[in-house]
Amino acid sequence: MRTIVPDTSTGLLGDSWRTCVGTGRMELALRRDYQDSLALVQREIGFRHIRGHGLFSDGMGIYKPYEVDGRQEVLYSFTYLDQVVDAYLELGIEPFLELGFMPEALASGDATVFWWKGNITPPSSYDAWADLVRATLTHLVERYGLERVRGWPVEVWNEPNLVNFWLDADQQEYFRLYEVTARAVKDVDPQIQVGGPAISPGADAWWEPFLAFVEAHDAPLDFVSSHAYATGPAQHVPFGTYQTLRESDHLLEQLAAPREHLAGTRYAGVPVHITEYSSSYRPDNPVHDTAFNAAYLAPVLAAGGDLVDSFSYWTFSDMFEEEGVPAAIFHGGFGLLTHRQIKKPTFHLFAFMARMGQHVLARGDDHLVCRDDDGRVTVLAWQPVHGTEGPAAPVRHEVRLSLPVADPAGTGTCSGSTSTSGPATVLVETASVDETEGNAFAAWQHMGRPRSPSERQVATLRALAEPVRRHASLPVVDGRVELDLDLRRHGVTFVEITPVVDETPSWLDDRRIVGQDEVVR
Repeated sequence: MRTIVPDTSTGLLGDSWRTCVGTGRMELALRRDYQDSLALVQREIGFRHIRGHGLFSDGMGIYKPYEVDGRQEVLYSFTYLDQVVDAYLELGIEPFLELGFMPEALASGDATVFWWKGNITPPSSYDAWADLVRATLTHLVERYGLERVRGWPVEVWNEPNLVNFWLDADQQEYFRLYEVTARAVKDVDPQIQVGGPAISPGADAWWEPFLAFVEAHDAPLDFVSSHAYATGPAQHVPFGTYQTLRESDHLLEQLAAPREHLAGTRYAGVPVHITEYSSSYRPDNPVHDTAFNAAYLAPVLAAGGDLVDSFSYWTFSDMFEEEGVPAAIFHGGFGLLTHRQIKKPTFHLFAFMARMGQHVLARGDDHLVCRDDDGRVTVLAWQPVHGTEGPAAPVRHEVRLSLPVADPAGTGTCSGSTSTSGPATVLVETASVDETEGNAFAAWQHMGRPRSPSERQVATLRALAEPVRRHASLPVVDGRVELDLDLRRHGVTFVEITPVVDETPSWLDDRRIVGQDEVVR
């Protein structure tokens, strides 16, 4: 088995993986469980933006036409929008605004998507739609300030290449919607960022005509967006879905694709945002609940930042109702958390990434090694896993590292210390999740899969969802420490290595605590 021997920094570790995270439709943010879940995610991970559907759907109640004195008027009501955005800002996260779906009173038809019936038809009046966009952004500017709103990207619609989300997947009609919407955004302020086309995987044929349309009409385009998923057709069972799964490299290929399509165009330098990605595009696929999902996504988080300006995991919580109200606490939901804030293994992958150092020392198919300026070394290690066509993961996976240890700046000596040329030891702290440990889904299976667990069962699941944590002291030899990691099936491990400044006085002898080797004085 080869030993990985990183030394000098190969660059900085970006954090575009936490620029944004996905959410269920926006009015869900009014619920207590949602806000409790988002607060937990922000404490341990800390995303900067949040994106979800339904800003203009009737559940948010913004568009309210009425008649007075024989005239047709429109009231724009921001009661719920203000509460949602206020909740976001209080939790340290800012909106990434997706403009959709169509208010029923403004819709040209009655076609809808999802259990909550988001209308997917074009507006009956593009002038009225533009007025709605301008009124909403103007209100946000007046309430939250222009400089702040300039930092909220505005995305036009969601996956218009699919008949599920845009009537007949009419490309030319979407281009019209895009142009009208983008100009309305710029009417409010030219520096508010607007983009699209928010297409789903497999829609690369949209890039050329979309860019050609935008250029020919000189329509605003400050960023482009698309989505990335790696699963095949849905195989439905009652209250669930199974799917085939491609290699995780397929997700990285999808992240890289927009930049390839922009190359050679006038838009080659615009930001690329992947506004949704996950293993599966279904909100009822049990793969989302597993340790396999965490190991599968680990190389995507480790390398994806080199390809895009942001990639947004879909979603932070199982508070999500596209297929209706979930029938069990574990139901294959998209979230990093279940209802009631039970952490899934993939939650810990993100929390581990949030604790990684700044300078990249090594990156491979089963590891990411970083170091901070203060000498702390961090390791994210995972067992490589394959898609459904590949071999099953073995029971164990070993990662062997020889890591450089810096002398912590400003360290001195104390009574009893003999080190004069750097630390003699390091503190090694590990946190691990795998098929059995740090895995609430496995514990729930062992419980008999209770659909509505009791308070005691919820407390047990929360406790068993925490990573297994260990610590050790390792010697530093010639400025390096040898680290052997033994990962179990579908394992993901975070390691933190900190140089030790030994302040043990010379007269202490811990062996004497239990009466061993007593020294007669």
